[in-house]
Amino acid sequence: MTPTLPALPTYDDVVAAAGRIAGVAHRTPVLTSRTVNEEFGAQVFFKCENLQRMGAFKFRGAYNALAKFSPAQRKAGVVAFSSGNHAQGIALAARELGIPATIVMPQDAPAAKVAATQGYGATVVFYDRYTQDREQITRDLAEQNGLTLIPPYDHADVLAGQGTAAKELFEEVSPLDAFFVCLGGGGLLSGSALATRALSPQTKLYGVEPAAGNDGQQSFRSGSIVHIDTPTTIADGAQTQHLGHITFAIIRRDVDDILTVTDEQLVDAMRFFAERMKLVVEPTGCLGFAAARAMQSELKGQRVGVLISGGNVDLARFCALVAR
Repeated sequence: MTPTLPALPTYDDVVAAAGRIAGVAHRTPVLTSRTVNEEFGAQVFFKCENLQRMGAFKFRGAYNALAKFSPAQRKAGVVAFSSGNHAQGIALAARELGIPATIVMPQDAPAAKVAATQGYGATVVFYDRYTQDREQITRDLAEQNGLTLIPPYDHADVLAGQGTAAKELFEEVSPLDAFFVCLGGGGLLSGSALATRALSPQTKLYGVEPAAGNDGQQSFRSGSIVHIDTPTTIADGAQTQHLGHITFAIIRRDVDDILTVTDEQLVDAMRFFAERMKLVVEPTGCLGFAAARAMQSELKGQRVGVLISGGNVDLARFCALVAR
């Protein structure tokens, strides 16, 4: 049964979020590559959230949500579940705001992400992503300890914060003909959709997820949220099993299509970013560029945006992947 949704967040919420995170989150650079432009026969703009604080866009939504806590909520603390980037975002935002943080993370989360989360001062509780329900574990912790649960994507304040990255991109290079955004649970894509429809309404907006975990594509095309088993993919930030109810409602209304790419395409994109643009991008962060490359013949002569979502990847794993 689909829960009754509150009023969906709007672009005004993205604008308010931008005000809260100003001076705290980085206004990340927009980079271009002559090689990419020549390959595509188009102008391609990369919004580099791999250069955001804690290495990913997640800091934006985390800080926006925690900044709205009441004094009682701040004192009690926050709890969240995440494979890594939301974990780090919540942990860093909580440290900045003086809020105790507990993060539920899978046992096989990238070591660098676990170390960073703990380094920001959060308490980490581990679970088995293939046999245990992280959402139930987190709800239990919240109820037992009076904590406020901030989920990684299906939360109005979180997705409004994530939308500030797209807002900055459009303010800098608008308008765009096409815009490619990574898709896991939908926080980044739905927030980006709010900004896109307000600032560049004619833009074709594409969400991109791993082919092994195309629950978003199935949901988008069927008209209802599809649940899948945890997918096996190198894009650990997109190993989600379903979209959120809030994120799906916005995506279904405002997104043009959901595309998929293979792990091999992600590795090719990682290698290109490292060799030609001197950027370390995690596999999930390459989803948008990999999809744009696959349909470049359709993008000739256009202005194209690609949102690089993050750069948090263990160095040894990064080297092993790009050396394939």
